[in-house]
Amino acid sequence: MHLKTLTLKGFKSFASSTTLHLEPGVTCVVGPNGSGKSNVVDALAWVMGEQGAKSLRGGKMEDVIFSGTTGRAPLGRAEVSVTIDNSDGKLPIDYAEVTISRTLFRNGGSEYAINGETARLLDVQELLSDSGIGREMHVIVGQNRLTAILEATPEDRRGIIEEAAGVLKHRKRKEKALRKLDAMQANLVRLQDLTNELRRQLKPLGRQAEVARRAVVIQSDVRDARLRLMADDLAQMREALAAEVADETALRDRQAQVDSLLVGLRSQEAEAEAAVELDAPRVANAQNTWFALSGLRERFNGLVQVGAERTRHLQPEPEEESSGRDPEQIEAEARVLREQEFELGREVEVAREALAAAEGARHAAEQAAALEERRIAEAERAAADRREGLARVTGQVNAARSRLEARCNEIDRLQASVAEAKQRGDAAQAEFQAIEVQVAGLDEGELGLDDEYEQAVGLLEQADAGVEELRTAESVHERERGALSARLEALGLGLSRKDAAAVLVSAGEQVPGVLGSLASLLHIEPGAQAAVAAALGDIADAVVVRGVDAAVSSLVLLKDQDAGRAALVIADLPGTGLAGATGLPLESGASVAGGRWLRETVRCDDEVGPMVDRLLSRCVLVRELSDVARA
Repeated sequence: MHLKTLTLKGFKSFASSTTLHLEPGVTCVVGPNGSGKSNVVDALAWVMGEQGAKSLRGGKMEDVIFSGTTGRAPLGRAEVSVTIDNSDGKLPIDYAEVTISRTLFRNGGSEYAINGETARLLDVQELLSDSGIGREMHVIVGQNRLTAILEATPEDRRGIIEEAAGVLKHRKRKEKALRKLDAMQANLVRLQDLTNELRRQLKPLGRQAEVARRAVVIQSDVRDARLRLMADDLAQMREALAAEVADETALRDRQAQVDSLLVGLRSQEAEAEAAVELDAPRVANAQNTWFALSGLRERFNGLVQVGAERTRHLQPEPEEESSGRDPEQIEAEARVLREQEFELGREVEVAREALAAAEGARHAAEQAAALEERRIAEAERAAADRREGLARVTGQVNAARSRLEARCNEIDRLQASVAEAKQRGDAAQAEFQAIEVQVAGLDEGELGLDDEYEQAVGLLEQADAGVEELRTAESVHERERGALSARLEALGLGLSRKDAAAVLVSAGEQVPGVLGSLASLLHIEPGAQAAVAAALGDIADAVVVRGVDAAVSSLVLLKDQDAGRAALVIADLPGTGLAGATGLPLESGASVAGGRWLRETVRCDDEVGPMVDRLLSRCVLVRELSDVARA
């Protein structure tokens, strides 16, 4: 597995799309300061999921987007794609090439893609963690990174080593599995509590269900009774409505009769008024005649009084008074008076006859007027009666209409009440069925809870088995981590120490007989590095020289260059090594119970073979601590 291409667009100083083609082996990027060499390394770290802006030599993540120059405007996003050759199948994906892309927008949005398909950061990290490339980015050593790694705490070194060995992924999975187990355990406890609570509530719920059944039956009876009463009321109201309608019809017929009778009376009233108008002249004549007769009667009375006076004057006076008048004159006056009396009597008779006729006419006129007045009064009373009857009939009609509207409203209300009662009945039936279903569900729920509990127990057992497997894998990885830790510590000690050994190795031409560091001359089987490092101790960093003269020359060189101290091992010195690793030489063909000779795991040149035999002659490699006694 190796990087094939790296494409940068809008990332830091790479405004235009730039593609770097990388071949297997070592690729060097050279250029003057500020040309963007470190940006290439930052792009690699960024596309593989780096989330720290400070790790990318910036204050915030948006700083990786091209910010523009005097001749070019800023860009709105940064995009980096890296293509990895996966022909050896180290990445757990069925592709010979894997392209990972990351895009960051200036508004803060970020996108990841694997082979063009949208992915999550977790997907990218999971994919790379299987190959030893993780979030810690130990494979990328940037500026000032080497010192941070060398001066890291044991915990930080452990994280780097675990990530390099692929253990960190399993640790994260283990932690995730433990969290799931804790959640499952909490769910099981809660499920047990719910089961106990439901079992405790089953009996009250059963009693409540029975009460609900009885309540539904009672409500059904009450609903039926109410519906029957409403039906009876509705029938009575319909009968009353029919009666009111019949009464209204009869009143309408009577109103029609009254209207026709009123029309006739009004015509009679008109005729009477016409007759009165016709009799008005006659009444006026009768009145005039009455007035004339009254004048004649007054005149007659006056004449009677005059006649009486004259009669009184015509009576013979005493002789003493009449002795002076002429008898003939008096006779003549008497005849005149008698004639006048006769004329007056005749006039009186005529006047009496005329008065009688006038009185008869007046009486007839009065009777006719009274008759007409009675007829008019009767017509007026009849008209008033007809108007009163019409008003009464109109009131009865309006009252009947009001009662009809009230009955219609009552019928609508009763129909709405019937519909509402029906809805309440349906709702009560549905509620009853829901309660029955709930009760049945509670009855079945207990069995379902038991099944769920059994399933949860099975899942817990599976999780326990998974935890055991993870623990086994963890022990394996712990052993591998120990080996890598030992090697890293050995390398760290070599790097942290003042490089006197490196001075001797690099000065091999000046000092003949310097073969190199002991660690570089040994080829150790995988898995035995930690044991060999422990057996050699500090001698692992010693420089191997050929002979005492070479050792003396090396010490002189170190003193002249003030290069510090260095451990030396003389390859061809018989007897004891410099580190005091004394012992008997390895017996050829001898076997060890429960293990093997540590020397058998080391391969080296024949020139340093005797020295390695002496150093490892008493060391045995065993698998378990319990095998030490048998070895």
